[in-house]
Amino acid sequence: MRILLAEDDSRVASFIRRGLREEQYAVDVASDGEEALFLAQTEEYDLIILDLLLPKKSGQEVLKELRAERVHLPILILTAKDELADRVKGLDAGADDYLTKPFEFDELLARVRALLRRRGDMVPTVLKVGDLELDTLRHRATRGGRELLLTSREYALLEFLMRHAHQIVTRTALAEHVWEQDFDPLSNVIDVHIARLRRKIDDHSPKKLLATVRGSGYMLGSAKPS
Repeated sequence: MRILLAEDDSRVASFIRRGLREEQYAVDVASDGEEALFLAQTEEYDLIILDLLLPKKSGQEVLKELRAERVHLPILILTAKDELADRVKGLDAGADDYLTKPFEFDELLARVRALLRRRGDMVPTVLKVGDLELDTLRHRATRGGRELLLTSREYALLEFLMRHAHQIVTRTALAEHVWEQDFDPLSNVIDVHIARLRRKIDDHSPKKLLATVRGSGYMLGSAKPS
């Protein structure tokens, strides 16, 4: 999952980005409202964390412009503006949730997970493809009961593939949702990580789950009949 964090305080942004990365999210940071709006309009994100007190263009303006353009991805306001009127104004402008500073990081994570589940039509927290299971709360993957030891990037890849099981997932989709803004589309890094993930998933099982679809991308599980 890829998140846009719009936060002008570099220390706060660094803290949140580091914590989200540890939870296997890809995170891009915008330090002002104009950059946040540009990235939200041109890149693919699963969620935006938006400060209201941004330079150049306020978070409230960013929020209104995105909703006016019918951008429907979840937006979580994270701000020091804690008055009831501010919360009402932010939610009425189209925010999906509102969290005030200072905050507990565990609560931020819980709100992020809730918004992402809501966007995915309440996808369960335990994903299953055959005997492959992924517990997204415990960040634990197993195949046939055997635990898979995954790196953060491998975990993020697997989660995205499992959320799109039985479908062809393109390299572009993986780059947009699993990697961050500075990803080099000409590199072979996706193929390298897929190869490592495939070995961990399939090497000890007679039934292979992760396939390369030549010229198209990758598929986890068999294609669903039309």
